[in-house]
Amino acid sequence: MAISKRAEPALLTDQVYATIHEAILSGDLPAGSRLTVRELAEQVGTSAMPVREAIRRLEEAGMVERQPHRGAVVKALTLEELVHVYDIRRLLEVEAARLGAERITAEDCDRMQAEYDLMREAIDDHRVIPLLDHDEAMLAILYNAAGNPFLVQMIRNLWLQCRAYKIVGAQGTLEAEGDDSLWRYQVDLIAAARHKDPAGAAAVNDASLANATDRIKALLAAQGASH
Repeated sequence: MAISKRAEPALLTDQVYATIHEAILSGDLPAGSRLTVRELAEQVGTSAMPVREAIRRLEEAGMVERQPHRGAVVKALTLEELVHVYDIRRLLEVEAARLGAERITAEDCDRMQAEYDLMREAIDDHRVIPLLDHDEAMLAILYNAAGNPFLVQMIRNLWLQCRAYKIVGAQGTLEAEGDDSLWRYQVDLIAAARHKDPAGAAAVNDASLANATDRIKALLAAQGASH
């Protein structure tokens, strides 16, 4: 994952941040991994300075934490954080779905369907990251229809913060035979959007996020995640 050293300092830091960020989201740097400045600098092919700044930004984003005698590590997943984050997601995303369904266009619904089709392809191929990317893209189309960019940005920030949890949930569900939780709610959500049914869209999102919380909670508990 080498990066060109000829980039401007700020751009270089952005590139290092994006590289480490993606490694965390993809699971290449799992929870508990130490982020050693020297080792990361060698891996990405830069000096230590942009790596230190990138780690600082990852701390601010809630993806990295400082531990005594270990330094910076990829933040571990906890049941408590899962519940807190998903409670906030339900508050925001249920409302975003309700508002979006009131205003969404037929063209936007077609775009949602296209993202859903790509998501199903990723599910069939057991490709977790593309699955999540297309799911989020589909939801973003509906949420953007609400016309409140600040609401959408808050939701996107939460998605970033809980991406590790979403990976756990998606991987576990893909491994479970006969579980349609990764796609059945999306079918109903697109239908509610096409019928301009705000209450229906809100109910689907509420049920979907409640289901995701329970699935991920069970998976984390099985893995021995802390409370």
